[in-house]
Amino acid sequence: MKRLSAIAAPLFLIAALLGIWEVICRVAEIPAYLLPPPSAIASAVAANIGPLALSAGRTLSMALEALAAAALFALGLALSVTLSRALNDAVRPLAVALQVTPVVAIAPLIVIWTGVDHPERAIIILAAIVAFFPIFSGAVRGLTSADPDLERLFDLYEARPLQRLTRLRLPAAVPFIVEGAKVASGLAIIGAVVAEFVAGSGGAQGLAWRILEAGNRLQTAKMFAAILVLAVMAAGVNLAFTLLERRALTWWRGR
Repeated sequence: MKRLSAIAAPLFLIAALLGIWEVICRVAEIPAYLLPPPSAIASAVAANIGPLALSAGRTLSMALEALAAAALFALGLALSVTLSRALNDAVRPLAVALQVTPVVAIAPLIVIWTGVDHPERAIIILAAIVAFFPIFSGAVRGLTSADPDLERLFDLYEARPLQRLTRLRLPAAVPFIVEGAKVASGLAIIGAVVAEFVAGSGGAQGLAWRILEAGNRLQTAKMFAAILVLAVMAAGVNLAFTLLERRALTWWRGR
C-alpha cells in the first residue's frame, strides 16, 4: 500500500500541474512559440520520436563513455594518492580547482584542441571532467575509512600493502565508490549536454543539438520535446544506478 501511494502521489501531482498548464495556455491564449501547451509537446514527441530517440542514444553513449573514462582515471588516481601522502598533498588542490572551474570556461579550448570536426571528442572529455571529482572524492574517502581495529589487526599479522589494499581498503570503499558513480552518472549527462551546447555543432547529433535547432526555428514545442526526452533518459540512468547501488551494497553487507 505504501509503495502504491509513493508511486501514485507524484503521478497525481504531475497530472495536476500539466492540467493547470494546459488550461492556462488555452485560456490566456499564450502564443505557441512562447509557451506551448502540454498537448502540443506530446504531439511534438510523437511526431519526432525517431530523431529524438537517435539523439538520446548519441547523448547517452557519449555520457557513458565519459563516465567510464572518468571512473578509470579517478579510481586509479585515488589508489595512488592513498598510498602516497606526498602525492595526495600535490593532487588534492588540483582536483578541487578542476571541480570548481565551470566547464563552459574551458570548453572552447577543448573544442579547439580536439578539432572542430570531431565535436564528440570534446563532449566526452568535458563530460568526463565533470564526472571525475565525485568518483575520485568518494574513492579517496572510502579507501581511508577502513575500521581502525581492522587496520591494527592487519598490522598485527604483518599484512603486505597489496593484501591490505585488496582485502581491507577496497571492500571498505565499495559504498563510497558506488555513491560517487551514481552522482557522477547524472553529472556526465549534464556535462555532455552543456559541452554540446558550447561546441555548437550538429556533428554530434545529440539532444542538445535538437534543442538548439528547434530554438533557432522558434519551434518551442520541439524544444520541450527534446528536454522531456532528456529528463526521461536521465531519470532512467539514475534508476539504473540506484538499482546497481542496492545490489552492490547487498553484496558488500554480505561480505
